[in-house]
Amino acid sequence: MPTDHPAAKSKRVTAKQVADLAGVSISAVSRVFTEGASASKGTRRDVMKAAEALGYQPNIMARSLMTGRTELIGLVSNNFDNPAFMEIFDLFTRKLQENGLRPLMANLSGNSDAAKAVAMLRQYNVDAVIIASSTVSEEFIDGCLAAGIPLVHAFGKPVGKANIHVVGADNVQGGRLAAETLLTAGYTRLGFLGGPRGASSTIARLKGFRAGLKAKGLAPGAEVFASSYAHEDGRRMMFTLLEHQGLEAVFCGDDILAIGAMDACKEAGKSVPGDIGILGFNDIAMASWAAYDLSTIRQPIAEIIVSAVAQAIKLVENPRLQARPRRFACEAVLRGTLRKA
Repeated sequence: MPTDHPAAKSKRVTAKQVADLAGVSISAVSRVFTEGASASKGTRRDVMKAAEALGYQPNIMARSLMTGRTELIGLVSNNFDNPAFMEIFDLFTRKLQENGLRPLMANLSGNSDAAKAVAMLRQYNVDAVIIASSTVSEEFIDGCLAAGIPLVHAFGKPVGKANIHVVGADNVQGGRLAAETLLTAGYTRLGFLGGPRGASSTIARLKGFRAGLKAKGLAPGAEVFASSYAHEDGRRMMFTLLEHQGLEAVFCGDDILAIGAMDACKEAGKSVPGDIGILGFNDIAMASWAAYDLSTIRQPIAEIIVSAVAQAIKLVENPRLQARPRRFACEAVLRGTLRKA
């Protein structure tokens, strides 16, 4: 329990005050509160007893001057208009905090200046950066690499740069699974509604979807691409697909796009799945809501995030760690937006 020691009543207890009460040097206090540093059992006991009595909390910024680490991890994305990424950020921040780390957010949406984002991350001397998006500008990636900042790309794809560690879903396998799921349900005239045409996830999911259909001698009857992973974009592009006569089902490369597509069908007087089937991708929480009950291809988001954080921690310890992309398989989740086979 804290005591009535005079130092405990000051606004900020210092390491020197702890050292004085414990009868040790300031460097001994620092070693006790630095993970992996050497300190005898007796010193550790005396310092911890003094720290508890004074209500001392180590100054992380001051400690970073000695360790060279800030325990800050840059968390970067450009998909803040997609509710799925709010779930992703929640998981990322909790997992980082569980490991004694703190996220520093950077938003690269729209016309954000990549160079300024890199400069901010450098100013705060982040230990590593995690990109939480399927696509981000090469300028940002090159800036991080040039600054020597360890980089992990979650939900991305390898781009030929040896220092980029990629962790994500096997989107080609997921796209192929989408084709197989729709074909198994008896659909043959299929459309594709993807995210941004240049996004790595869109490219890979469409590649797998085409391959799955080609194996059965088929091909997508129509392909459209949204400018972002936003509900309104999914809604608008679904109206375009509805102009194609005869489509029986649509594979949407994202759940929010799929939900927008469902709302477009409702506005157009089309029943889901009576008139047209809808299949999403991700399996966000909204997909299971009764109002949507969306069939989807689930990517293991939690496992990807755990792996990305673990990889970032390894890179902080060993920046020369060889990059080996890690891919997680997807699975189909069948709900009410596809007809029964």
